[in-house]
Amino acid sequence: MSEDFLYFLWQFQYFQKTNLQTVTGEALQILAVGLRNTNAGPDFLNGRVLIDGLEWVGNVEMHLRSSDWHRHTHTHDRAYDSVILHVVWENDAVIARPDGSLVPTLALKPLTALVLLQKYHSLIDNHEVIPCAGQFEHVPELQKRSMLDRALLQRLQRKAATVHEMLVRNQQDWEETTYQLLAQNFGFKINAEPMLRLAQGLPLKVLQKHRDNHTQLEAMLLGQSGLLSNAQGSDDYSHTLEREYTFLSAKYGLNSHQLRLHEWKFLRLRPANFPTVRLAQLATLIQQQTSFFSLFIHAENVEQLSRLLRVEQSVYWQKHYLFQKEASAKVALLGKSSVENIVINTVIPLLVAYSEARDNRVFLDKAMDFLEQLPTEKNHITEIWAALGQTTKTAFDSQGVIEIYTHFCQPKQCLNCTIGTSLLRHT
Repeated sequence: MSEDFLYFLWQFQYFQKTNLQTVTGEALQILAVGLRNTNAGPDFLNGRVLIDGLEWVGNVEMHLRSSDWHRHTHTHDRAYDSVILHVVWENDAVIARPDGSLVPTLALKPLTALVLLQKYHSLIDNHEVIPCAGQFEHVPELQKRSMLDRALLQRLQRKAATVHEMLVRNQQDWEETTYQLLAQNFGFKINAEPMLRLAQGLPLKVLQKHRDNHTQLEAMLLGQSGLLSNAQGSDDYSHTLEREYTFLSAKYGLNSHQLRLHEWKFLRLRPANFPTVRLAQLATLIQQQTSFFSLFIHAENVEQLSRLLRVEQSVYWQKHYLFQKEASAKVALLGKSSVENIVINTVIPLLVAYSEARDNRVFLDKAMDFLEQLPTEKNHITEIWAALGQTTKTAFDSQGVIEIYTHFCQPKQCLNCTIGTSLLRHT
């Protein structure tokens, strides 16, 4: 049993209300359940009830047991003086205010239908990766669509919040933030963290001073990453990079932020995805684009972004995937799915964050439009949903089901999910 179940019962009034009484026998009528409070303080704000014919307006607090009021030290918290009704699952203690007056209490356990409780446990105690998998086909399409849209918006807002946090660290510098976000996603999932640290320790402003010299760009990126240390002057090109990095790192004081070779992961990666190759591609992008921020914000469509992002790395990295390791075939440029991943995880969050910062819906609409232009992502999560009949056609759909899976299904947040509550409400 969780308090979320109590919130559900109270919000939708799924309990027996005929001849409703408090635990002390006072006649009770609920006029308004109030608004769910997700911040500190009582659980529902501005509720309205009639107790023995007298109308009360105030807040509603909920606990599994009455004694939780004491356990949570509400007695001495003035924020709870405004509570007009204490809603509990089981009543096991008398609760009084500091002035000695009793807090009216409603116990829901005797008033809740057994079938509803059974349905609740069938979801929460289910060991399927999608708790409602066995009942999913019975959910109305409207409820599924509603939850997908809600989950997508939640995902976009959550990712935009990360952009806002980066902006704060970067003193509201959108260009530097865009560069860091792009670098992070050039590492994709497995090397995202070291890529971000690399970008944080090697400012874009420094790199842009050397846009006219591709060798110096690669020297700084590969040198700062620590990957150049593995070259050991193995050929003329790596020797040139080492010489350039030694000079530039001293000039800009970069050594204190240099990463170490062991921080990068190569195992199970295709050579085209090695961080050495990705950094070489990033160097080409930095040379070609004067402003990543402007590029992403003003792009007209995904096709334009794809053309600009699918750059070809320098000649050396077309033939090598590691220093001293010559490739048997030409090393591929950034693939179509990789570009789509960068658009989803870099461009889209940036557009949403900028829309929020400027209070301009145009950029949010563009983000939504880009998601509709992108094909669905293919991964184990979308495959799980497809097996349930929930097919995804675009990234708009796949981002929604990924959010539902990771933030509702996995943590068993069924009572905060429109699909889960739909199943419970149709008892």
